[in-house]
Amino acid sequence: MTQVIKTVKEMQQITRDLKRSGKSIGFIPTMGALHEGHLSIMRRSVEENDVTVISVFVNPLQFGPNEDFDAYPRQIEQDVALVKEINVDYVFHPEVEEMYPNELSVTLKVGRLAEVLEGAQRPGHFDGVVTVVNKLFNIVSPDKAYFGKKDAQQLAIIEKMVEDFNHPIEIIGIDIVREDDGLARSSRNVYLTESERQEAVHLSKSLKLAKSLYEEGERRSNKIVGAIKTYLTENTNGHIDEVAIYSYPELEVVTDIEGQIFISLAVKFSKARLIDNIILGSGK
Repeated sequence: MTQVIKTVKEMQQITRDLKRSGKSIGFIPTMGALHEGHLSIMRRSVEENDVTVISVFVNPLQFGPNEDFDAYPRQIEQDVALVKEINVDYVFHPEVEEMYPNELSVTLKVGRLAEVLEGAQRPGHFDGVVTVVNKLFNIVSPDKAYFGKKDAQQLAIIEKMVEDFNHPIEIIGIDIVREDDGLARSSRNVYLTESERQEAVHLSKSLKLAKSLYEEGERRSNKIVGAIKTYLTENTNGHIDEVAIYSYPELEVVTDIEGQIFISLAVKFSKARLIDNIILGSGK
């Protein structure tokens, strides 16, 4: 039976009791508007842990002044109905005032890892992410926490945060869940027009093109980036915000590819900015 918990105090008491009884806790932080991508991550936690907790909290700290905090979809009843079907045990759903009763006197700041890609596009975004995730980790005290690889930069930052702050938590990255035609599942896909939805499939197709070039031996970043941009320009009317290749998880600029790399792209359509990525190669 899925329970919805609204207060920090009650959630902490529940997880303390679970720990005392020797139960393992899996945790998935979300901002709601759940889709199959989220649910696949939650199923993994349900399989691997005695208890699964998810959070549904639209975190104001990670939205910039011109971003869609107020417009971000909120559908808690639908979300709870979905997670009941896959046996999630607890939904932590606090109000903003519960998570941030006062202005924060101490804040976290992400360094170099946030200076590229989404972090460069959205200054302060990842500071807000690590602040809320730290709070949630302290509230839920999970043994394992699950994050989608769709936000691979976020995953790299969370892994580094856990290392830097000695959280006794195993971070597990889950592969991108896609629609049948290859589009990465996202809460923002609902903002696409019908024609944009048809074009959006070319984001994943451009990454397949990059993968084929890599597998054929291409190791010059500029050649792969150029091929992706040409393909997207020819097949979509969206504005290409960024196509970049970085080492992963270090997120350092790569000119001549070696080791594990992260190819990331972002395309802005009329009402939705979509991101996608692929990780290639092996770690050093």
